[in-house]
Amino acid sequence: MEESITILEAIKRNFDCKEVDIRTYSPLTLAYIGDAIYDLVIRTMVVEQGNSPANKLHKKTVSYVNARVQAKMIDALEEELTKEEAAIYHRGRNAKSYTAAKNASVVEYRKATGLEALCGYLYLQGRQERMLHLIHEAIAKIGL
Repeated sequence: MEESITILEAIKRNFDCKEVDIRTYSPLTLAYIGDAIYDLVIRTMVVEQGNSPANKLHKKTVSYVNARVQAKMIDALEEELTKEEAAIYHRGRNAKSYTAAKNASVVEYRKATGLEALCGYLYLQGRQERMLHLIHEAIAKIGL
């Protein structure tokens, strides 16, 4: 019987990734991977709600994956974050980004970047359960 491992463990094992202290990663690096893992979580959730045409799946996903919604999510979660998580979020939020949001304010975009940095940090720490819990709580709190 095949052992159960996380996707992170499988990636590290299959691609011979060396151990790195992720505390040395820039907040924008954490946000980069956090954006991808957050998107994967939301896409998985949307697909698991039932088979639908790709256009419908995309529209549903976009309702969760945009700076305005992500800013609301982190606002709803701030009191639930540990000191460590809050510090990572604030590093991400305060990072100097060279891109801008298409349909959100600068404040919303920065908050979304902070949330993505937190997701990236938790993912790379192997703390997917905590990341999923926070995403689930945020969705429930803002009523999506």
